[in-house]
Amino acid sequence: MASIGCESVHNNEIKTQFVTREGYYKLMTSAEYSRPNRLGYTTQTNTTAVKVSFITTINTNHNNTTTTDPNPTNQSVQSTNTSPNTSTTDRICFNVGRELYVYTYKGVKKAADLSKPVDKRVYKGTYPTCHDFNASNITTDCVYLLVGFSAGQIQLIDPIKKEISKLYNEERLIDKSKVTCLKWLPNSANFFIVSHSSGQMYVYKEDLPCGTTPPHYQLFKQGDGFSVFTCKTKSTRNPIFRWIIGEGSLNEFAFSPCSKYLATVSQDGFLRVFNYDTMELIGRMRSYFGGLLCVCWSPDNKFVVTGGEDDLVTVWSFGEKRVVARGQGHKSWVSVVTFDPFTTSYSENFDLSGSEEDVTQQPSGALNANTESNPTTNSYNAINTGVNSRSASTSRSTSGSLNRLNTRSTHSQNITSYRLGSVGQDTHICLWDLSDDVLKQPVGRSRTSILLHSPSTPLSSMSGANAYLSPKGNNNVQTANSVPKENNVSDANILSVNHVIKTTSSDKKEHKRNFSLGSRNSEKNSINKTSHTSKLIDDPNRLLGTAICPRLDEVPLLEPLICKKIAHERLTSLVFRDDCFVTACQEGYVCTWARPGKWGNMQLISSPSPSIGAEVNEMLDDGSSTVV
Repeated sequence: MASIGCESVHNNEIKTQFVTREGYYKLMTSAEYSRPNRLGYTTQTNTTAVKVSFITTINTNHNNTTTTDPNPTNQSVQSTNTSPNTSTTDRICFNVGRELYVYTYKGVKKAADLSKPVDKRVYKGTYPTCHDFNASNITTDCVYLLVGFSAGQIQLIDPIKKEISKLYNEERLIDKSKVTCLKWLPNSANFFIVSHSSGQMYVYKEDLPCGTTPPHYQLFKQGDGFSVFTCKTKSTRNPIFRWIIGEGSLNEFAFSPCSKYLATVSQDGFLRVFNYDTMELIGRMRSYFGGLLCVCWSPDNKFVVTGGEDDLVTVWSFGEKRVVARGQGHKSWVSVVTFDPFTTSYSENFDLSGSEEDVTQQPSGALNANTESNPTTNSYNAINTGVNSRSASTSRSTSGSLNRLNTRSTHSQNITSYRLGSVGQDTHICLWDLSDDVLKQPVGRSRTSILLHSPSTPLSSMSGANAYLSPKGNNNVQTANSVPKENNVSDANILSVNHVIKTTSSDKKEHKRNFSLGSRNSEKNSINKTSHTSKLIDDPNRLLGTAICPRLDEVPLLEPLICKKIAHERLTSLVFRDDCFVTACQEGYVCTWARPGKWGNMQLISSPSPSIGAEVNEMLDDGSSTVV
């Protein structure tokens, strides 16, 4: 039987509700956020994706005797959070064109009030591209919000009090390219990381200046496909570290839930996972083709999931250092992947196998034999000490549901099934269930036991990219009979695999439709042409068939649990919350979808799709999203 909810992808009807095993998900039209006039902007004038960020602040009632310092510690915040006289307020930030909005987020219970934004900013000459709240340094009436821009600048603001406004890279002396991603270091009040389309990533400290002259760097650490530099100055200034990773744009990065590891995805198609404390490359994976655009971690640190220009969702095992599954459901580039920890299934027994304690790590003191004599050692040690302390501390939460979630992650409970969500430029949302029977299959098992596509959907109806992915064309591709059992990061061993990829001219024409590589932009890549650059990036076909990039028939190929069209324009954001999930599209509309049982007594909107009751019956009869 076909997967639940996977009706024809050619259905252009916008869905306002859908059903999964847990029940109905419903679009809350009254909880839609956008520009106050509710008019979308012309997408042709700006290609900057609409991003969404959330923060929860703690409100202390007047009869509460607890006082909060201007710079609260974790202990003071936790004591206030547990007080019976406190409440929480959610705030949402999103960017639309040249504008940035911050609203009080009322969730699924109350309608959005677009006439009263907490903060609204309109920029000239540049576009906001991404933003991130600091969850470790908040008070009742003060939050720190970082905003990255298309011209390379970074701004720090307080959207509530509006008393803080700092600019970093103001004169564009550090980097002139677009900011692609920025995040505060987990549980850090001062340090944040910024990545650019130049392929570089910088570590900043909030209270340090940037300088009035271009920074000079000296090599601090070097590895396969990356280099780390420090500022060569007499006094400490921003940036503290500069990372050069891969080739082309560094599209996104994400910290693991344990805060020890950093995953990055680049336009060269590589996922790279680092031990952030020791700056060591832990493992890597390459996309089937094209660049990787998004990345996320599973709640238990065991899996990293990516999406990109190959239209696939790829699951990489942190413990095994290999691709364990691919998901095929989108018909265009995948823009966001993220786990839903609130519908992830946990077993009652603890299972510490494969957890972070079992991973062999290098001590932080093993950075470099000459570290003690390096003038930047003190700066690094200060950061490293902060990272170790935040890793050892318990993450603070501002709601009971998140406290329960953190408790699960801390105790490394055995997860029996992961729920994953993805959205893409095809305007579809896909939900995936990743279970043990799929993720724990042995290396090299054929995917023929996994349902590839719905029987009602012929292969000829697939788009150019997915048609190219089909393994049916065996006469055009010479495949290997086995897969290496270990993911050796050394390029020399990969070069020894003699795989020759032969494609017909028609395949090349189909493949050219949306294919892009960062190497086409010589200006952005000129700074990356250092000794660490691998020749394999220029010839990605040599990696096909290795553990870094297995063929389609060498790993399970999954179907989504549901695949629904929910927008007219490409989807750019997906955030899972306790009672809902939130999506954003390029038109500038931020939509709230209530979880089953969370939309109260509101009646369901009549769906133009086939009877939902029939979907429920099919779901109960099937009982599985994939056929194994």
